[in-house]
Amino acid sequence: MRAVLFERYGKPAEVREVADPEPAEHGVVVRVEATGLCRSDWHGWQGHDPDITLPHVPGHELAGVVEAAGPRVTRWRAGDRVTVPFVCACGSCPACAAGDQQVCERQTQPGFTHWGSFAQYVALDHADVNLVAVPDGMAYATAASLGCRFATAYRAVVQQGRVAAGEWVAVHGCGGVGLSAVMIAAAAGARVVAVDVAPGALDLARRFGAAECVDASAVRDTAAAVRDLTGGGAHLSLDALGAPATCAASVNGLRRRGRHVQVGLLPSETGTTPVPMARAVALELEILGSHGMAAHAYPAMLDLVRAGVLRPDLLVTSVIGLDAVPGALAAMGEGAGPAGSGVTVIEPWA
Repeated sequence: MRAVLFERYGKPAEVREVADPEPAEHGVVVRVEATGLCRSDWHGWQGHDPDITLPHVPGHELAGVVEAAGPRVTRWRAGDRVTVPFVCACGSCPACAAGDQQVCERQTQPGFTHWGSFAQYVALDHADVNLVAVPDGMAYATAASLGCRFATAYRAVVQQGRVAAGEWVAVHGCGGVGLSAVMIAAAAGARVVAVDVAPGALDLARRFGAAECVDASAVRDTAAAVRDLTGGGAHLSLDALGAPATCAASVNGLRRRGRHVQVGLLPSETGTTPVPMARAVALELEILGSHGMAAHAYPAMLDLVRAGVLRPDLLVTSVIGLDAVPGALAAMGEGAGPAGSGVTVIEPWA
């Protein structure tokens, strides 16, 4: 099969012919029809993820067709249209038994713990626990965006963030995750403040329901701008980018007893990021993390997609083939993908 592979961190990836994967006893091999290009893939390529072993094929949000299934798989067969969370749970550890598969103690992640979906085929573990049926009529490009960014945003806003109608929600960083969060929060009846440095990203945020926008490149204090627009601070704020500055701005832009949800990864040389905890103590803020969403939690989100309340298809702003991926991956380090904003989807067979 053809796949995007890199042998050294930060050095150009290449499209090569590599061996087709085989399904584990409990797993499947999926023919990849569409897979998203995510900033997490860029982090992996840069060497920020300790699970990656070189050489490596990235890619973790995907949709496609089951090509082959292992002998212990009971719920899925060849020809089924599927997607999958980026966290593939084991189904048997204490976290999984509690229903918290998104923080499984023995999780695997395509594109991180093993070769991923920037390829024509990908192997997925524990298929009966992790696969999600793609609804009839849903395009693979739309389904691919669900597994990481949209599902992550849905859990961050609805489940972890506990959004309520009428609340102010600030979203820092309007890439794929951030724009998904804007759409989800607005659909829940919240008033959204979108924060980004790119005019194109802010234009999309307005399109997807943001009531206010802050150009972080044009203001001295982003948190103060959010507090002014919301009459004292957001009830709920998300760092959807993953940077020390956006994390701090998200916390500092909250009102009393507000809720910060950290969604974007926060790599640094020391492995830690300063958080304004004095403000968290003084205002009794909640500091929360959000890490994907378990397969069993997809139905509520998919119901809203079927009803047209949520439109993840509108987030897809660019579709490319495998040959364009090495350049697109490198461009993410400059703060942009092929389309600048929104979600870029790769079609490996194009």
